[in-house]
Amino acid sequence: MAKAYHKPLSFSTTMRSPDRIAKFIKCLLPYEHLVLTNEIIMQIVYKIIRSKEYKPNYILADERLKAIYYNEDEEFTDEDLRLIVENSPQQHKEAGFDMGWPSRFDTWFKLPMEFGFIYYEMGSAIKISDTGHMLIDALNEVPVNGEKIQNVFLNAMMKYQTKNPFRKNISSNVPLILLLQLIKKLKEDSEENDAGVFIQELPLIICWPDSDIDRLYNTVKNIRKEKGFLYSNDYMYEVCLKLLNAEDQRKRFKKNQITGEAVDEFIRKMRITGVVSLRGQGRFIDFNMFEIDRINYILDNYSEFSEFSDKEEFYNYMGTIDERILSLPHAEVNDVATVRKEALKRYAEYYSSETVYNELKNLSTKKDSKDTLLKTIPEPVRLEFLTSIALKQKYDNLEIHPNYNVDDEGIPTFTAAGGRADIVCFDNDYNSLFEVTLMRSRQQANDEILPINRHLLEAKGINANTFSVFIAPVIHPDAAELADFLNHKYDNIILTYSITDFLNALDSTEKVSELINI
Repeated sequence: MAKAYHKPLSFSTTMRSPDRIAKFIKCLLPYEHLVLTNEIIMQIVYKIIRSKEYKPNYILADERLKAIYYNEDEEFTDEDLRLIVENSPQQHKEAGFDMGWPSRFDTWFKLPMEFGFIYYEMGSAIKISDTGHMLIDALNEVPVNGEKIQNVFLNAMMKYQTKNPFRKNISSNVPLILLLQLIKKLKEDSEENDAGVFIQELPLIICWPDSDIDRLYNTVKNIRKEKGFLYSNDYMYEVCLKLLNAEDQRKRFKKNQITGEAVDEFIRKMRITGVVSLRGQGRFIDFNMFEIDRINYILDNYSEFSEFSDKEEFYNYMGTIDERILSLPHAEVNDVATVRKEALKRYAEYYSSETVYNELKNLSTKKDSKDTLLKTIPEPVRLEFLTSIALKQKYDNLEIHPNYNVDDEGIPTFTAAGGRADIVCFDNDYNSLFEVTLMRSRQQANDEILPINRHLLEAKGINANTFSVFIAPVIHPDAAELADFLNHKYDNIILTYSITDFLNALDSTEKVSELINI
């Protein structure tokens, strides 16, 4: 058996997005309770490629397949899938799985299994836990239920241990608990600034060998006294190598892994839980005070933990939902609305319009954000946030009320719930409802245009001078045609814009109502 070492906490970048994890688990659903074999794995591989959740390079090398991949209305045929799989050998080997696609399967699903959403091993039945089914249910709702996804990940992260049966790591702690405990100690320290943990201190948690919070706190205090907040990645890298007893293993534990990639993934996973906020333009991570009841419950009930040596036992622990955490109250709605409005004003002043436009174009073309703060916000809610900022920057007399959920810093955490517009705006001439989506397929018509029409008819019952604007990376012809039909039938105004056309429209108008005449 291979020897276990202290290792930095490392979440797979294959599964960055909570939505992507949910989509992969949904692909497993037809195979739940079936015994896992190579044949079943290949059926799952075909399903995942068919659903376009995984893109082998062979697709990009073939213009016909590439066109199908990027057209959400087209599907790969069985023959297409056979060609893709046969021409995409996976030079990949995972313990317990044959080389090739079986090992690729394990790479995809390792992290969801660690989080307790699924369980599998060759020759045994595939299992999907209660939390796994909750993720699928959240994904199936229209719109996707962001709050339910957040609750599932909070349930997972408040239990997740660095030393678990799926990893050969002798470091032993619960990373979220360690983070919350450290924030609490710093907040109770009158010498500190009450901003939380500096993001360049996060490598300490990522590499921390045990659950000794007092020693971690004292380490942070000593570093701050010696360096202030001016220490470099090189400095923190050296500190972390000592924590890992790995000063002679620089090739194994690279600086960029410990101070860069691992930090980005740590922030993403902690932010998914909803219990932490980013402050100082993303430089500090702190309690989300809107969720203080949940934070206190977690610290009171999960600071002490038992280690597991059996994989299935750990899966059962992780995959069971703590119903109490779901029932604890959020902050008062009025507080949320005020914080959201103030943050919108602040970030409309902080970001240049050029930056906002470029970030919206990145979303339109599926490019990653490089911005320290924006890259931590999931893409669907980032679109709502950036659209709200663009409207705020452009129209001085427009009152803007986004409906995305926020933390206590006003930074979005998940998208607006169903039953209301994403963004509601008011000025002296018109009320306007903005709906945004990253969806590109003909589903825009049913999933977006029909609800938009319903919201608009309700809003016109209060103020007849109301119109709607629908924004997506591209407008599907079916969506545009349905919008035109509903406009004629109900004497409505539903405007449809691609993201690029919307940005051009902003540049050519002085009032939001002028969008009607473009």
